[in-house]
Amino acid sequence: MGFLKIRINKMVFYLLFFNEKYEVVSLTRIILASKSPRRKEILESIGLRFTTAISNIDEESFRVSTPEELVKVLSREKALNVSESFNEDSLVIGSDTVVVYNKKILGKPKNQQKAKEMLQMLSGKKHTVFTGLALIDTIHNREYISYSCTDVYMRSFNEQIVESYIKTNEPMDKAGAYGIQGIGSILIDKIVGDFYTVMGFSIKDFYNGIEQLGYDIFELINTSF
Repeated sequence: MGFLKIRINKMVFYLLFFNEKYEVVSLTRIILASKSPRRKEILESIGLRFTTAISNIDEESFRVSTPEELVKVLSREKALNVSESFNEDSLVIGSDTVVVYNKKILGKPKNQQKAKEMLQMLSGKKHTVFTGLALIDTIHNREYISYSCTDVYMRSFNEQIVESYIKTNEPMDKAGAYGIQGIGSILIDKIVGDFYTVMGFSIKDFYNGIEQLGYDIFELINTSF
């Protein structure tokens, strides 16, 4: 038994052969159920090829008591919603991120005033970022659901800094109203945990999930589309 690698129109196929008889092994279609440019950037940075699709779930309708369960539930619902709209076998990735301060869950600010309130609340304080991950493998009817968390210590900053930062528009599509990977990094003193969890997608957790589902991450990078 062995593999034969061929390329057709810039796409790579692997043929599995037994005693010189060849059978095509299906490539894995990977779908990111998110419109987040940060998650797209992170997955592209590791060489993964994938399609993006936006889920149609109402995130506000889910009432879950803990941030850990909330990000897991929302990640799974996003992935399931997208997987149901595709008629082909695929590996669907869902993810969700929230910020928690003083037991209060902070999502994305609805307007600039909310962003200002969030940032003033976090100034000089420690908070925790929770990021959920769901992998729905429709090829083998399996799934992986998990979450990661990281403590973030913010610097103390005045109202002028807050207003200037909000004018960049960076806070408006981010949980907690800041982005660690952008100019918002100047607001952060230190983190204890995983940088990518704060950014919105834990590579470490993704690798663990891929491994648990029985995939080899390097083969997946080479054979995904």
